[in-house]
Amino acid sequence: MSYYDQTKAELQNLLNDLRSAGTSFDKVFEQIKYEERKLKKAREAIFQLAKERQTGFPWLAKAYDEFFALQDRQMVDFLKYKKQPAVSAGEIVKEYSRLRREAERKQRQAEYLVEYYENIAPFLIELKEEVDIGTDDERKIIEAWSDEEKEDEVTNYLTKEEYRKLPSIQRNQMALDRFWKRPKSKWLIGRLYERYVGYQFEKDGYDVDYVGIFKGFEDLGRDLICSKGKEMIVIQCKNWSQFRTIYEKHIFQFFGTVFQYKDENPKLNVKAIFYTSTKLSDLARRFAKELGIQLEENHKFDQTYPSIKCNIGLQTNEKIYHLPFDQQYDKTKIEPKRGEFYCSTVKEAEEKGFRRAFRYKGVKASK
Repeated sequence: MSYYDQTKAELQNLLNDLRSAGTSFDKVFEQIKYEERKLKKAREAIFQLAKERQTGFPWLAKAYDEFFALQDRQMVDFLKYKKQPAVSAGEIVKEYSRLRREAERKQRQAEYLVEYYENIAPFLIELKEEVDIGTDDERKIIEAWSDEEKEDEVTNYLTKEEYRKLPSIQRNQMALDRFWKRPKSKWLIGRLYERYVGYQFEKDGYDVDYVGIFKGFEDLGRDLICSKGKEMIVIQCKNWSQFRTIYEKHIFQFFGTVFQYKDENPKLNVKAIFYTSTKLSDLARRFAKELGIQLEENHKFDQTYPSIKCNIGLQTNEKIYHLPFDQQYDKTKIEPKRGEFYCSTVKEAEEKGFRRAFRYKGVKASK
């Protein structure tokens, strides 16, 4: 064989090897892309779970890290033990994955910690806006709140500049809007749901006793007691995630506390209604029907309902309005016969002569 023919044959063999290697790498990359797509879906699902359980962030971040470590090991094993192993590539991927997971774990821990702190101390959200301030005018924004300002719940939702410069209508409405937009604890979500259901009965002329709000776990499952004449309605409220289901045990528990209430008030016509933002299991629905419990399923909370209480003091006749986060909100009952009412906006309340409820020292809130 001539030198030319020999060289040509060697080049052809090299070309074939390169093509074969290229095909193998293509398969590797296709497999990696497939695994990445699966990981992305898993990450989204786990991240959602993480957000719902954020109070356990230290162990949760670790579990999150271990899950992805397992996934990364599978990819490394694929590179090592495929027909044409890529051991060095596998080691590089392994080390890169370790560093990435460590960075992501620390980031998640920090994010969960910040979210948790912001949830229990809402003013931290506004604090973000006050960091890295440089000019003299901007430095004035970070002056300490006065003692009087600290007593006003609105300061939890506004920056100092907003609080000090905006007129009362704008300032209080902005605080209310931010209150509704912020993430809330499960406890507060449940409380707001009870208020919402109670408001609907107040609107229909019932006197509503918010037992769940004032007695907590001692309410025996009677969140609301609504009365009109001799008619009495005992209500339980469960504002749960749409993915959760009410089972028969919840119906049995509610039936027991309603039965006790009937036994203690034999002269009253007592009804039972179970309100929930989700749905019941088929068996729970059947039990409720047999036990005479009215069901209101998929009854969603509507935060646009008129939540501002406009109240007139019994002794002073002062016209005062209470926002949902104000100190005396739950203790204040609205009596339409006295000219009291619920409204949706601060502007409406102030235009009708009502002022914001004080919480300052030396000033007593009405009722």
